[in-house]
Amino acid sequence: MTNTDWRIGRIRVKALLESKQIHGEVFVQGWLRTVRRSKGVVFLALNDGSCLDSVQIVVGEDSPVFAVAGQLGTGACIGVRGKMVASPGEGQSWEIQAGEIIVYGETDDAFPLQKKRHGFDFLRSIAHLRPRTNAFGAVFRVRSRIAHAVHCFFQERGFVYVHTPIITANDCEGAGEMFRVTTLDPENPPLVDGRIAWHDDFFGSKTGLTVSGQLQAELFATAFTDVYTFGPTFRAENSNTSRHASEFWMIEPEVALQTSLTIVNLPKISSALWLSTLWNIARKIWRSSISLLIKV
Repeated sequence: MTNTDWRIGRIRVKALLESKQIHGEVFVQGWLRTVRRSKGVVFLALNDGSCLDSVQIVVGEDSPVFAVAGQLGTGACIGVRGKMVASPGEGQSWEIQAGEIIVYGETDDAFPLQKKRHGFDFLRSIAHLRPRTNAFGAVFRVRSRIAHAVHCFFQERGFVYVHTPIITANDCEGAGEMFRVTTLDPENPPLVDGRIAWHDDFFGSKTGLTVSGQLQAELFATAFTDVYTFGPTFRAENSNTSRHASEFWMIEPEVALQTSLTIVNLPKISSALWLSTLWNIARKIWRSSISLLIKV
């Protein structure tokens, strides 16, 4: 089992669970998913975000940290040093017999995330904790893999990734309603002839959040030939349908010096992009995040 330099002394839960052999004393850190107490023993499920699974920490009554373990609650942040042993239970090959527990952050019985399935409306009210749930863990692992695959697709084909402005003065040929960005007093803006004096604003003109990076990408294409943008995009249309998103990430490739025959073949590039992306996801995380995402 190996560690990168910036994780000296700490073993990721993912690496521990995937290990093929026992490695003696180990040190793990993370957050408690569950705490289960029974006569003479405490079971802690520790997760560090490296995977969706947790490693089981076993604290017997003969352990010097038995009293500490008994006071821990779900959500607590701790470090555990102990002996890695084969797990007699089902579901994982290894567990840790704790010899030392370091408490970084405590919780109490009021901690809102418990061992049950929570609805998304409730999770929206505790946005600072919802990334710890399996549902968000699965979604953002898939999202991370998709973003990686998109970049790999274009980079392997010689495209240059360009960052286009998020705050802009153009509306990209009327691509959508813009969210306004201003430092002017909304209740008392400066006026000239009854109109807002945008020249007094921070950027000296009327600006908003970008609806598309297309115009800037076209300019870059005249220098680099093959470019793409992949970044946040905002649309302020007053619509609450499932087909409308006020914020999303958009992929916009632009190519220069192309013939009409090449342009006809561009849809094939789009199909290849999505096939490559889906294959990348399936190959990397099908057995973990995707399967769990289907369940939640």
